Amino acid sequence: MYENDYPELKKEDRYTSPASSKPLHELKMLQEYIHSVNLQNLGTTLPHYKQQMILLKFFKSKKNQLVEIYSRSKDEVIHTVGKVSVVGRDFVMVRTLLTRIWIPYRAIHSAKSPFGLPDMPATHQNVLIDEELRRKLLTNFAVTVAEKQTLRQQFFEELLLTNMKSWIGTKMTVYTGSIFYGKLRGVNKENLLFKEKEIAVSKITYMKQARVHAFFEKLFKMWKKK
Repeated sequence: MYENDYPELKKEDRYTSPASSKPLHELKMLQEYIHSVNLQNLGTTLPHYKQQMILLKFFKSKKNQLVEIYSRSKDEVIHTVGKVSVVGRDFVMVRTLLTRIWIPYRAIHSAKSPFGLPDMPATHQNVLIDEELRRKLLTNFAVTVAEKQTLRQQFFEELLLTNMKSWIGTKMTVYTGSIFYGKLRGVNKENLLFKEKEIAVSKITYMKQARVHAFFEKLFKMWKKK
């Protein structure tokens, strides 16, 4: 009878324990509802973190998908459409064909899937890893993840300051109410360091970078190290 009641739980010649008496599709919907209610309750308890927590969950569900974002830089409203590339603890980075764009959560007014596109979760996306990488993750997780930027972004929620360390030596446009363009020279605990000035991360509302220029700048930087 067991195989008739729970055919989806059969693994080879054995069975796993059922997580619930409900069918899998109903259990999935219930879990999503519970997570949403818990998030709303947590946001009510911690109102200063509510926007950050909800945007973090939203962008994680849209990884590698198109999103439409409205953000503010003082009195200016900026409309951005791009694919979610990096979801950080206090920012999101989206990509267009030619540009990378960083937007702090505190500057975002609203975000959604563009009209006409299916509003579907990202749970269908699979991460393909080779057996050697799997072995390294199991036996030497910290060192393996620390060595690769893509793995750091996969397993940890970076701060904007931490993410900027990967872009030292490249040029970018920074919005703080006024617009500044220059080459990033370094990062300290609170500021981005450019040759001409220092910019406090707390004042940044929007950042963008030409992807082609950044690629060649990073390539030249690697060549100089050799």
